Amino acid sequence: MTNTPETVEDLIAQLSSDSNPAHESIASELGVLQSIYGEDAIKLWRPPSRSGSQSPDRGTEAVNSSEPGTIRYQVDLTIETPGGEEPHQITVLVSLPPTYPSSAPPQLQLLSRYIGPYGVDAPLFGMILRTYISRGAVEWTPGGECVFDGLEWVKERCTEWLAERMSEKKIGELLREDEKAKPGDSGDVHGAAHDNEGKSSSRSGREPPDTPAEMPPGITIVEAEPIVDRKSAFVGRACHITDPSQVPLILNHLMSDRRIARAAHPIINAWRCRVGNVLHQDNDDDGETAAGGRLAHLLQILEVENVLVVVTRYFGGIHLGPDRFKHINQAARNALELGGFLDAPDDGNGGRRQGKGKGHTKR
Repeated sequence: MTNTPETVEDLIAQLSSDSNPAHESIASELGVLQSIYGEDAIKLWRPPSRSGSQSPDRGTEAVNSSEPGTIRYQVDLTIETPGGEEPHQITVLVSLPPTYPSSAPPQLQLLSRYIGPYGVDAPLFGMILRTYISRGAVEWTPGGECVFDGLEWVKERCTEWLAERMSEKKIGELLREDEKAKPGDSGDVHGAAHDNEGKSSSRSGREPPDTPAEMPPGITIVEAEPIVDRKSAFVGRACHITDPSQVPLILNHLMSDRRIARAAHPIINAWRCRVGNVLHQDNDDDGETAAGGRLAHLLQILEVENVLVVVTRYFGGIHLGPDRFKHINQAARNALELGGFLDAPDDGNGGRRQGKGKGHTKR
């Protein structure tokens, strides 16, 4: 190309008139992208002026250091939000090296610093940057045009990321509700929750059997780091389940562990399990009033299924009041995150999240 194009139309015209077959395929691909996303959604990219007020984005140095002959344009994509809220727009930079598509893949970079009200974090930025080189992302084959596939993959990842941020916000709201004083759950020492706090569950202190209860085959429990506050400790555990009948066997196995059995509330738990088209679910406070119901609410907000989450509370002798519910929920969420239950939804399960059972603790 002899002249620097001013618009995408100029670029397409120059590429189309070039005798290089690769340039002709790029021009054709650009035309297809315009028809899909709209002509106004695709613009030539110009590096930001150093004297401008725009602050530098992550990865700008890498983009500016691309080899000569690289074609760059930006694409505006619309990200749908869960619950039918107003969609958000993101901008993605497409960089085509001189040897694309014959022997090198494109590179995509997220130019947007925010998706809605949420600041883009480094993991999402890096994931998009590795669109064509990461296992499980977009496959590129020499000679293949793949920008559209990459852009759609980016839309899916950003949509999932946004849904997770919104879920975290809802969880925060739930935790704040838990912290608010309620009748019988306030600073009044005569309140029901304070009367209950410090009283061990009926399971606490039971002598474990000489022979530990067997764990159902294929079950792996992940255990998160303890949350410690004023000598009380909260330990979250989670595992993938496939049938409700597994739940009592898993809980019995946990109660076979002396360090769990001696806790004030050994197995506060909630679970959800889909068998066919029927969703089974239940929870148990284990003596900590309303704690099981709060865990069930957490699973519902996160839209996770086929999972059992258990929180063990060791009472340190100091009443925590509503803070204990915040720690119980956080311990559960830590275990769910550690186990991969908050990862991207499984397409084969109708968009519902299922844990992968990854983690460092096996029982």
